[in-house]
Amino acid sequence: MSLVGNWSYPTAIKFGAGRIAELPDACAQAGMHKPLLVTDRGLAGLPITQATLDIMDAAGLGRGLFAEVDPNPNENNLDAGVAAFNAGGHDGVVAFGGGSGLDLGKMVAFMAGQTRPIWDFEDIGDWWTRADADVIAPIVAVPTTAGTGSEVGRASVITNSVTHVKKIIFHPKVLPSVVICDPELTVGMPKFITAGTGLDAFAHCVEAYSSPHYHPMSQGIALEGMRLVKDYLPRAYADGGDIEARGNLMSAAAMGATAFQKGLGAIHALSHPVGAHFNTHHGTTNAVCMPAVLDFNAPVIADRFGAVAAYLGITGGFDGFRAFVQDFNDSFAIPRKLSEMGATRNAIPELIRGAIIDPSCGGNPIELTEANLAELFEATI
Repeated sequence: MSLVGNWSYPTAIKFGAGRIAELPDACAQAGMHKPLLVTDRGLAGLPITQATLDIMDAAGLGRGLFAEVDPNPNENNLDAGVAAFNAGGHDGVVAFGGGSGLDLGKMVAFMAGQTRPIWDFEDIGDWWTRADADVIAPIVAVPTTAGTGSEVGRASVITNSVTHVKKIIFHPKVLPSVVICDPELTVGMPKFITAGTGLDAFAHCVEAYSSPHYHPMSQGIALEGMRLVKDYLPRAYADGGDIEARGNLMSAAAMGATAFQKGLGAIHALSHPVGAHFNTHHGTTNAVCMPAVLDFNAPVIADRFGAVAAYLGITGGFDGFRAFVQDFNDSFAIPRKLSEMGATRNAIPELIRGAIIDPSCGGNPIELTEANLAELFEATI
């Protein structure tokens, strides 16, 4: 293993119940005077969103809102968001919500002043240097789910509505200036979203821990992130008002996204094209794919996941961990096959074409090929 890496953990986070009240301070810290709150359609009319707009309004920040965001946001959502941002004379973005609202909000701030198309900034090589960094608007991120961890990330996933391919768009200045993690905002999540987002965080930690790249800080964060999900997701699922459980899951989400600087892998390489083609929930899709990917990677990860099992109090080493993952999924009514979520086997050739070019492939501990991806899709659909 080459002891070389590029590491970055600079996010400023205001963490704790009730801290949404500090949003005006966060906006001031980021240099915003007239922010646009970007969220998804489902959240737009909910009390937590209206209360947040009230906080902004009372502080003289206005109540600018853009909510035309799909569950898997695309360039059409982005174009509309940029138009709203520029038409309203906004000077920053409050990215508010789950992964879709956070990702789209970050991209609105990124693209509002750019002249090149979004696809020119895909996370390939140094493409990010094509952007004019001086016109990227500041971002405050406020997660309302505990899964993607996009609030601490420097990238967004945007679906190309024409090709149905998910693209990762990266720039260092897309990292939010300030993050407010208030677990009270997650209390109203339905059970299936609580489960899907929690298992998304778990998948991030599993894949980061599996990645062959050298990043011992991420390795430690991923390990503790797995423990937090194991211990607290059942509690939050059983009692949505359990603030201690909600808070620990919110921590696990940020930890998972921080850890996957070390790399993602086959779970995400499979789930990205499935989500783009069938509009499935990302975290739930990851959960369905996880057992088959663990089996596939077993020859090279079994020993290290024996250590994970011991840390998590699971007997039986890797085999015990693998059995735990399936039982964990089952306890939250997660489907065992992607076909139960609408995926069809006749789409496998097209899904393979999307998976093989996904950047997540590079972090899998076993090299992914069209042949073994076909086997994985056969096993999961």
